[in-house]
Amino acid sequence: MFRPIALYIGLRYTRAKRRNHFISFISLTSMIGIALGVTVLITVLSVMNGFDEEIRSRIFSMATQVAISATNGQALADTDTKALTQLALKQTHVKAAAPFVEGQGMLVNLGQPHPIMLTGVNPEQEKQVSEIPSKIVEGDFNLLPGHYNIVLGEELATQLGMDIGDKVNVITPRVALTPAGIMPRFKTFTVSGIFRVGRSFGFESNMAYIALQDAQTLFQLGQGVTGLRLKLDDLYAAPQVSLALSKQLPPSYQINDWTNTYGSLMYAIGLEKKMMFFILLLLIAISAFNLVSSLMMVVTDKQSDIAILRTLGATPRTILGIFMVQGCIIGLVGTLIGLIAGTLLAFYASDIVSFLEHSVFHTEILASNVYFFVDKLPSKIEGSDILHICLAALGMSLLATIYPALKAAKTAPAEALRYE
Repeated sequence: MFRPIALYIGLRYTRAKRRNHFISFISLTSMIGIALGVTVLITVLSVMNGFDEEIRSRIFSMATQVAISATNGQALADTDTKALTQLALKQTHVKAAAPFVEGQGMLVNLGQPHPIMLTGVNPEQEKQVSEIPSKIVEGDFNLLPGHYNIVLGEELATQLGMDIGDKVNVITPRVALTPAGIMPRFKTFTVSGIFRVGRSFGFESNMAYIALQDAQTLFQLGQGVTGLRLKLDDLYAAPQVSLALSKQLPPSYQINDWTNTYGSLMYAIGLEKKMMFFILLLLIAISAFNLVSSLMMVVTDKQSDIAILRTLGATPRTILGIFMVQGCIIGLVGTLIGLIAGTLLAFYASDIVSFLEHSVFHTEILASNVYFFVDKLPSKIEGSDILHICLAALGMSLLATIYPALKAAKTAPAEALRYE
């Protein structure tokens, strides 16, 4: 017999067949409940992590991380842009900087108009601050000055019925004085590339890219640009970089980062994940209540054993430890089963949903036009989530053993053996 004695007897009680099969059934259901709760929590949080990553990748492949522009909406002169670039590259976390020209416009093809946001970029510099050049599915991103080429989103190209090499008229709010009167400025561009980033958030349908010099000509900016776009090595350092730049630049400059546009969305996603964690944690709490009932029945069933152990010299602390060991073993086994099942289910979640869609229900469970155009169930297992879930399950199991174990420790030997 090994020591400590409380662990030895507690393990023996856990393995032994009980006279009361109902108590064994309650203990089994408690273990299964804990396992199911852990499985569901790991699976749901992993799927939420997958959706979170999909949304972030789609947003931040297009969204500007940090941008510097003039507060009065005027263009930045060429000398200002060079000075701002040197200052920005000195900041911590800033990897690259690229100038851009941005303005509203309208594409017209065969009499069909479509409002867009035109962005003029330098292709080589844009590759350092944006993922758009790597998202080209047709044509290329080689926007040469003076060629008046344009790169469209796949959804926009489909709406306008356009393909590589087609011509499209671009109209801007700027006006030109002609013999016929005041007319809006327009220019014919050739579609040279089509990009795909997922049709969420309107990126593919509302944005188009042209050469930086062509945009300067179209919007009559001379050598000026709208602003400077920065690329960071840490996405979440954007507010820190913005604050540092705002302290070093005069009030005539405006600094914006992705938190101004998408910060509320990211906060909502994070809050939803936390609330889901606490709500599903109630499943484990319910199983913990069953564990309390199970141990209370065990204590009642083992009254004579407790009395004999006390008469042989066992202390109340030893009795306390015996029954805490039983509860902890049930919680530990249930948590391990849930950990294995939840990890496997989260890892194969996409395959399981695909099998159910095509082989069982023959219908689309995950509608891509509803869930940000995600056409599969994404899943991402994070170690921190698994650690928190397992600790919470083990903690609840430990708390559930305290009252029954204290009840057992207070058992009076004479009273317990009176009717034996």
